[in-house]
Amino acid sequence: MKITGAQVIIECLKEQGVDTVFGYPGGTILPFYDAMIDSSLRHILTVHEQGAAHAADGYARASGRVGVCIATSGPGATNLITGLAAAFMDSIPVVAITGQVPTSMIGRDTFQEIDITGMTMAITKHNFIVKDVTKLAETIRYAFRIARSGRPGPVLVDIPRDVQTGQVDFEPAKSIEKYSWAVGQEVLKRISSAVQAIEGAKKPVIIVGGGAITAKADKEILTLAEKLQAPVVSTLMGLGAFKASHPLFLGLTGMHGLKVANNAVWEADVLIAVGSRFGDRLTGDREKYIEDKTVIHIDIDPAEIDKNVAAHIGLTGDLKIIVELLNQQLSQKTPDAWWAMIRKWQQEERGDSEGDALSPQWIFRHIAEQTKGKDYIFVTDVGQHQMWAAQYLSLETPRSWITSGGLGAMGFGLPAALGAQFAMPDKKVIHVAGDGGFKMTGAELYTIAVNKLPIVSLIINNNGLGMIRQLQHVFFDKHYTSCTLPDMNFVTFAAAFGVHAVSVGSPEEFAKEFKRALFSNQPEVIVLNISNEELVTPMANPGGAINAYIDM
Repeated sequence: MKITGAQVIIECLKEQGVDTVFGYPGGTILPFYDAMIDSSLRHILTVHEQGAAHAADGYARASGRVGVCIATSGPGATNLITGLAAAFMDSIPVVAITGQVPTSMIGRDTFQEIDITGMTMAITKHNFIVKDVTKLAETIRYAFRIARSGRPGPVLVDIPRDVQTGQVDFEPAKSIEKYSWAVGQEVLKRISSAVQAIEGAKKPVIIVGGGAITAKADKEILTLAEKLQAPVVSTLMGLGAFKASHPLFLGLTGMHGLKVANNAVWEADVLIAVGSRFGDRLTGDREKYIEDKTVIHIDIDPAEIDKNVAAHIGLTGDLKIIVELLNQQLSQKTPDAWWAMIRKWQQEERGDSEGDALSPQWIFRHIAEQTKGKDYIFVTDVGQHQMWAAQYLSLETPRSWITSGGLGAMGFGLPAALGAQFAMPDKKVIHVAGDGGFKMTGAELYTIAVNKLPIVSLIINNNGLGMIRQLQHVFFDKHYTSCTLPDMNFVTFAAAFGVHAVSVGSPEEFAKEFKRALFSNQPEVIVLNISNEELVTPMANPGGAINAYIDM
């Protein structure tokens, strides 16, 4: 049966189980949009292509499926770049489909022509330009295979307009390839070495990263932790992989990690890292980080082993399988002396308190209390609020925490939240942003309003770029510049899109409005006005020891 290239794209997306795509039309991608009219695909028209990319990313993070975004050539394609980079840095499966000028016009500085495959080479797992309609179906299927297999990541497929309008005989795929992983003999030998090292540990610590969520290894990690009675700490991307309420969980580790978590990592004699790339925000001084300890690094990507820190034992492959093999060989442990030391740190850390003002600590502890035991998805933007949320929210399940970790892209939060809400319509999405990041992509409130998504957006408003101000406070002798933002009436801004919004300045006001918003079936915005002098503490000295804190 002959169909157009545009129809081939539709059929291939349906084969892959895609039901929702996020995009923005333009001249070179219009054949695809025309074919989509009669299809079962749901197209979400965002305000901006960057919003489409972040929405596809949020959809993928919330669901575990591949997110899909669509853009035209030229500026449409270039507007996807920040979103693709965010997905690439955090290993999120996204397929971007872009239109391109006709093949005969490529290389002639044609209107809205851009070499998007060249531009995105460094921020995609792979990319393609399809110049032959007979190769289109196999390319799209291969793109999805690449995006979701191994270490996931974004893939871009650039399709000239004439390839979309060309005719081709289409053969439906007989089946969608399933992926299985075998553990090689060399890895099995290393597992034996890892077992030996762990059995001899007096102060073991388990670090969970984002790879643990991708691998669906949360149950195996729980078994490992309980068998070893080992404290568990989380990277920013790993939050939710281990229940925050579990007595073995110590919380966030890294530059803004909790002191008890960082102290445990520092004092550990064996570190078991599951799906973490040991980024600079996690480790500080990498040599000091692994001093006097054995590092067991488990990761799907062999390139991550020894890249940032030298691992004594590197185990590459499916995390779920590897952790289960460890569980089968390890014996029960009771490191009582280790826990006595940790309990002392915990008591010291509980000494902090806050007054009656609307402090960040109070805000996120209150949110944690009000959402305890409920199935919410938290999506953050980037900045101080992101760190406060990571420190104080109680995240109990995988894929309940969505944030831009590696790229740290301001503006990520709101479009990612709408993508997550489309992916998981039965769960309420709570979006947290700073006033600076919200301004970057706040127009996506229009998309949320049009689609009647019941997202609760919390804007932590300190009339400034809080993290920039904090860095200037700490490292530039309080020389504050370009970090103060003029007042903006967020309530009026939201009202322009038909979204209900309120502004609060006290704990009592927020408690009342947040409780109401949680039960609302429409979009809600709550602006929380806080002091610009609030700082994220603790803060480890970048490039220093993980437990050496800056005095602020």
